[in-house]
Amino acid sequence: MSDGFPEIRDLAIIGDRRTAALLTTTGTIVWYCPKQFDRPSLFAALLDPKGGSWALHLPNATFASRRYLEDSGILETTLTTPAGELHITDWMSMGDQTPRGICRRFSPVPAQLIVTLQAAPDYARRAPNLHHQNQCIQIDQHYLYASHPLKIVSEHVELTIPVGEAGWTTLVDEPLTEPIALDTWLETTLECWRQIASHAVYHGPYERQVAASMRALRLLTFEETGGVIAAPTIALPEVIGGKRNYDYRYVWLRDAGMIVSALTRAGSDGTEERRFLDFICTCDRDGTLPIYPFSTINGQPVSHEETLALRGYRESTPVTIGNSASNQLQLDAYGNVLLAAKLIYSCFDTREHWSLIEQLADFLAAHWHKPDHGLWEEQVQQQYTSSKVIAACGLEYIAEFAQTDSQAQRWQTAAQAIRKFVTRECLTSAGAYAVVAGSDAIDVSAALFPVWGFTAPDTPEMLATIEGLERDYATANLYRRHLEEFDSRQEGAFLAGTFWVAQYWIMRQDFQRVHAILSAALEYANDLGLFAEEADTKTGRMLGNFPQTFVHAAFIGAVIDLKAEGISWQC
Repeated sequence: MSDGFPEIRDLAIIGDRRTAALLTTTGTIVWYCPKQFDRPSLFAALLDPKGGSWALHLPNATFASRRYLEDSGILETTLTTPAGELHITDWMSMGDQTPRGICRRFSPVPAQLIVTLQAAPDYARRAPNLHHQNQCIQIDQHYLYASHPLKIVSEHVELTIPVGEAGWTTLVDEPLTEPIALDTWLETTLECWRQIASHAVYHGPYERQVAASMRALRLLTFEETGGVIAAPTIALPEVIGGKRNYDYRYVWLRDAGMIVSALTRAGSDGTEERRFLDFICTCDRDGTLPIYPFSTINGQPVSHEETLALRGYRESTPVTIGNSASNQLQLDAYGNVLLAAKLIYSCFDTREHWSLIEQLADFLAAHWHKPDHGLWEEQVQQQYTSSKVIAACGLEYIAEFAQTDSQAQRWQTAAQAIRKFVTRECLTSAGAYAVVAGSDAIDVSAALFPVWGFTAPDTPEMLATIEGLERDYATANLYRRHLEEFDSRQEGAFLAGTFWVAQYWIMRQDFQRVHAILSAALEYANDLGLFAEEADTKTGRMLGNFPQTFVHAAFIGAVIDLKAEGISWQC
């Protein structure tokens, strides 16, 4: 962290399924948006060293290890010093009788520990309001309590724990009226996580890594609505020093559909997955779209982009909040919802929220021929092949549940028309699936076409597509995507796409190839099993927002396919 910025790989996440905080290996909290994922940050040192943090200062301390308790979001970090070890337990309390906020507990300290909380409210756009109140220090609308005396030093709060003493501190959203019972809060929170984890238990290949991915998905689910955000962060760049820095704290239908599909296939009892349909039914509608392609965690339209005066991760600017793509036509988003609904209906013998599902199917049947913004949300509308393919597959699958013969016929007829269009318009001169109609470029999303059931994995079109991906888009068993409006060679490898290619080779039963791809991708999971969006194959760094649920869902999907083939690798 010599330049003031942590490596993305070094980050951990704690959360309470309403919001989350990110910590470094040495216990500094560098990102936290109180109360909800998409609220303004209180700590944003991740994006600017002056953006606020909650740091630990222990002489000559180095990182030793860290782990989550069981399948929870409770993190234990061990620091080592010449005088001994310090064990830190960080969590966000859950349960009806616990306060909302961050709890930090310290074992007896081997040397004097100084804890400094430097708040920077509203994305560091103003100074904090600090003052003593009874047994705590009020920091704007938050309340800091501790085991040892707190003092205000300039614009930060400081806590000193003498050598040999244990301690704790907690930052909560409301003033406490009952005695502080950290041990009880911890046990209550752990029990909440046990209940949540019990809804989906996986056994099979890559068991430890799948458990870590499932934890990440649970941590990034908004408990009140069931929406799953893409990531808890903003502006972590796809290109260091570049401008492709986005706010990912929203619920994308595409991502959520893939997440629901992965968890359903992983053996979930359906509790979390069926809430996805509940969530999209509460989302606001647009006059021209049946539902926005993504929304806030409360189902509201996403605000337009606003630039913040933050330095940016490793000088990557602009730093923006909001997202201007929320009113785009993204046909694949609706196709993924149909696939997810089909799985839910099949696995759990239900037809809930059918009226919305048939609206989405009717919309795709009527509008599939229109150019859209595609999987990568590019600015110019084009005839993206992946959008057509997922629309066709979604319509074919959901037609199995149609209420009338005429309804089923309408959707199947549209799917047949899409298939003819793809065959006629969406092949390159080499016979591969083109990224857009009329193009000679290809995209890694085509690896999913046989996975979705659009085609067999060994057709001439798929063989030509995979040959092109291996030749032009692969580096060390990792695969990048294709962008029409940006040279994706400047980006890192796209990890979700890499797992899609692994799924393709599973269908071809080339398990040696699968193992090579999964092993290469897993090098870009950190010690806690967390993935960022992309992998920089030149530097070994993680790139993009973190942790990214889209990637975790893609990994789970690949491993479930591997398990279905009877493979039992344990890595």
